[in-house]
Amino acid sequence: MARSRPTATVEPIIAPQDILRWRQLTDEVFMDERIEEYIVNLVEATRHPLVYRLDFGPLVRYGASPRATIFLALATKANALLEGRGYVTPEDVKAVAGDVLRHRVILTFEAQAEEKTAEAIVAQILATVEVP
Repeated sequence: MARSRPTATVEPIIAPQDILRWRQLTDEVFMDERIEEYIVNLVEATRHPLVYRLDFGPLVRYGASPRATIFLALATKANALLEGRGYVTPEDVKAVAGDVLRHRVILTFEAQAEEKTAEAIVAQILATVEVP
């Protein structure tokens, strides 16, 4: 592969119209209001940890934005679809929350000095915020 013209060939495994269909199916996955509220609470906990009895406030400079709520919901629906279900469970939320939130939680210098990670913060949030 360390050539200006690699010789490897790539065969498509899915057609563009199939990708569009899967996106459409993802939009049709059912999400109960309690799951929606759970997602909102997880994102809010990154911004207002004391409300959720979390004590990492000085370690987080910026929490996840409200847009993170949208993308967490979409990823959760996609996970449910990939698992073969037409509805979302709290386990779907937990399965994707780390991937969606870890780069949206910006740590302080103090957190980095203490070798804390965004993954650890998200894990703490998932362990603390009440699951529906």
